Amino acid sequence: MNRPVSPLLHDYKPSARTQLKKPTAIHWFVLGLGLPFVGLALLLSLKNASGTSSLLDNKELTEPLPQLASDIPSVSGILTEELTPIDLSHIARLPEIEPEPRYDSIKVTVRAGDTMEQIFRKNKLDLSQLASVARLPEAGKYIRMLRPGDEFEIRHDQGQLISLHRELDLTSALLVSKSESGFRAEIVERPIELRRRLAYGRIETSLFESAAEAGMPDKLIMNLAGIFAWDIDFVLDIRRGDDYHILFEEIYQDGKYITDGEIIAAEFNNNGRKFQAVRYIDKSGRSDYFTPDGRSVRKAFIRAPVDFMRISSNFNPRRRHPILSTIRAHRGVDYAAPRGTPIKAAGDGKVIFRGRKGGYGNTIILQHGGNITTLYSHMSKYANSARLGKRVKQGQTIGYVGSTGLATAAHLHYEYRLNGVHRNPRTVKLPQAAPIKAEYREDFLTAAAPILEELDRYKRTQIAAATFD
Repeated sequence: MNRPVSPLLHDYKPSARTQLKKPTAIHWFVLGLGLPFVGLALLLSLKNASGTSSLLDNKELTEPLPQLASDIPSVSGILTEELTPIDLSHIARLPEIEPEPRYDSIKVTVRAGDTMEQIFRKNKLDLSQLASVARLPEAGKYIRMLRPGDEFEIRHDQGQLISLHRELDLTSALLVSKSESGFRAEIVERPIELRRRLAYGRIETSLFESAAEAGMPDKLIMNLAGIFAWDIDFVLDIRRGDDYHILFEEIYQDGKYITDGEIIAAEFNNNGRKFQAVRYIDKSGRSDYFTPDGRSVRKAFIRAPVDFMRISSNFNPRRRHPILSTIRAHRGVDYAAPRGTPIKAAGDGKVIFRGRKGGYGNTIILQHGGNITTLYSHMSKYANSARLGKRVKQGQTIGYVGSTGLATAAHLHYEYRLNGVHRNPRTVKLPQAAPIKAEYREDFLTAAAPILEELDRYKRTQIAAATFD
């Protein structure tokens, strides 16, 4: 049985697209504030209209208007009152900032033979002003004494000197500036920032290649070798698998890296032997390196009397060592090295022989304390400072590698004698330098402990990383 559908059953709700949103409280609030303004504007426009009948003529409408106006006096004030101008005459005007004048700038790098007069002439600068600057006590010596590589920055205005700047060292600079009364010069400080850095190297091919792989410059690795030069012969003793850890300073200026500073602490592991050193500065400002228990790393003699950089930078332990095969330990040690490689005094001493000596060729013999002598032969030439009878310092260049005498190739033959008897320079026990002074010992041990702990933590991380790899 079909029944007609009742209209009451239809859903008369509007669809989602057409359903109106319910007014919110904010809508009612805005609407309530806006109606009086709209109404007032409409009434005023009708009142001012001409030629038409106005709703204001109807008494029924005009009687409640006064009540309306009294309800919103602030609105009528806003619409009719004019804003009062603000008197700014009592406020002082800020001075106009003049732009800083722009001057020409010249950067000069001193070359051999250059003088400031030549530099001024070349750049067409006023020579009379240079004479005035040279008479200033603070500037005179830095203007007259120039070295190749010195850098100046000069600002001028069509040849008239405005300022001159010269870096004197890492922490100071000369600044000459023009003033109303002439020129003035001062030494200005250049603050630096020291940052600590840790580095690790493992020798697979050579000491220098290991440093390059670790991102360390040659200067740093040379300093490392200098610290342990009394214990390790960096020409003959280095082996594949040796490694080292360094805690050192980096120098920054104005947030920029400048150079590497001093090594704070280091450890070198050589063929199963471990050597450690910590830098210490005493109250007098003297700095040196000591073992963890306060013994000086210095000794009366260094192990290798040649510039090892010239040799070990090309040393490859994967092939037969060309130097090890020429060792003659019963008499001395031969160091195969390029002709002209500097030869250094193994210790402080006095030149007691200089000249040709049979198959030794050009030879120098030094007399040291404790009845010890050292001999250096096959030299290509002698250093001018190492004359007969003169005293030399440990590490001072006394000659250069050659092949004079009975030598088939350029090399140094080095001998160490005690009481006239030959000793193996690589293994002989060397006299120790004085330990740290007793008055500084406790302070050193206190300062060294956290430094060595930091180095040891870094070492453990490197070992863990190598194990993980």
